[in-house]
Amino acid sequence: MLNEVLEFLRNCGTFYLATDDDGRPRVRPFGAVAEFEEKLYIVTNNQKDVYQQMKKNPKVEISGMSKGKWIRVSGTVEEDTRREARVAMMNENTELSSMYSADDNLMTVFYFPNGVATISSFTEEPKTISF
Repeated sequence: MLNEVLEFLRNCGTFYLATDDDGRPRVRPFGAVAEFEEKLYIVTNNQKDVYQQMKKNPKVEISGMSKGKWIRVSGTVEEDTRREARVAMMNENTELSSMYSADDNLMTVFYFPNGVATISSFTEEPKTISF
């Protein structure tokens, strides 16, 4: 089930992460996901506003489109400070090496302990995946 969510997000290329900024929505493009220990992971820089927003209010939503369908992933994220998790992200997204290293003290990863993804289109019934 998680594999379908990961594959869809990877096929999007760019997907969008929504956070809360003191009651105001903030949405920005993301492009890297990974699976580590059967969890969905995303990556950011711990110096960015998005990092502070997820730490303050970990309820987030991801949305993206691919091949005439769209996905919405909802859940609460938790930071994983383990080096192994950062290495897994780097291994699955080699393009990140131009921005980060697993030991740069900037790269950080968050994961969904539990999440719900809905894949929708105009021609099919929505498919809901809990992970």
